[in-house]
Amino acid sequence: MKLDSLKPLLDHRGPLTTVSLDVTRADEAGDRDVKNRWQGLRRSLEQDGAPEATLAAVAEAVLRPTHVPGRHGRFVVAAGEKILFDRVLADAPARDEAFHDGVPALMPAAQAADEAVRYLLVEVDRQGADLSWSGTDSHRPDEQLEHVEGDHDVLHKVRAGGWSHRRMQSRVEDSWERNAEAVATELDRAVVEHRPELVMITGDVRAVALIRDAVGRPTSEILVDVPGGSRADGVKEDAFAENLHRVVEAYRARRREGVADRLREGLGRGAGAVTSLGDVLDVLRRGQVSELVILEDAAGAPAQLGDGELWVGPGPLEIAARRSELDALGVREEDARQMRSDVAILRAALAQDAGVTFALEGSVDLVDGVAALLRWSDAATPHEAAPSYTEDSHRQGHH
Repeated sequence: MKLDSLKPLLDHRGPLTTVSLDVTRADEAGDRDVKNRWQGLRRSLEQDGAPEATLAAVAEAVLRPTHVPGRHGRFVVAAGEKILFDRVLADAPARDEAFHDGVPALMPAAQAADEAVRYLLVEVDRQGADLSWSGTDSHRPDEQLEHVEGDHDVLHKVRAGGWSHRRMQSRVEDSWERNAEAVATELDRAVVEHRPELVMITGDVRAVALIRDAVGRPTSEILVDVPGGSRADGVKEDAFAENLHRVVEAYRARRREGVADRLREGLGRGAGAVTSLGDVLDVLRRGQVSELVILEDAAGAPAQLGDGELWVGPGPLEIAARRSELDALGVREEDARQMRSDVAILRAALAQDAGVTFALEGSVDLVDGVAALLRWSDAATPHEAAPSYTEDSHRQGHH
């Protein structure tokens, strides 16, 4: 999954404040619970030197109700008085965390992006359609609605027979088809310009069929029918939301499995993929990574990667298991520092425009909880058959 929205944060100059917080409001006491959790993080940030203006901006963001049911979190990055990134997380973080540093801890945002599916919802009738884009944090759209209306001069068939009635019915069919073509043209334009992963269509069955026949191939390939929706009032919202959820979840599973298939293939033939933290560090340094794959349970803290540290230089690709390895990269001693492993490898992946996928436990074998799909390979590329690095050596690598 590409994380283009996060990359600008790497170019920020100056300290950043990063907060990952459980904002679940289970009952009437929920607001108080969230405030108490935030106050604990606020005290930590104050000790780290975060300015008051930043703390006030973050507080306003994290304490704002999300109106999302069930357990969930919020991830915020701020600088000065400005919120640079604000995302609702589909699940509550395992541990509330806050950092005031030059590099944001972006793992929660990366996980949220990997869970999201960018789709266009099209609710149709025989007059036209309402188009709305999915939000990044919800299965229902939250962006401004766009309306497409056709030339609907005649919309309803008549039941009686006779030549005049047949002519009227033909005019009705022509009107429906023109309206469908107008909607299809708009969908094709939207797909080319915005490249959604899915176009989900719902509403009048006849209109859906006409639009499906009228769209171009790029739209047709990602067009999915979703039952239960309508352009008119009276939709059973809960049932329709569940239908949307099923379609989105099925697509997300296919997307994730596609990455796992490519990874298994590359690891199996010993080319195009590597696993183990040491091998991944090698290919990250060389800008070879097209997709970073992280075991879901290994990311963040407490977790396998989140509990370890790596050595880094000022540049995001200056990353190593040992301080001495940075010397070969030309990093001056005063510029070298330690950084949490998951933060460092995600920073390096984003810097080379790599995507990030979080693999489910048991879906693919990952040494040290991490792997990479490669853009290219050469003789110096690590070979998966002989991993160069293990979790034990990772623990020893800080010394």
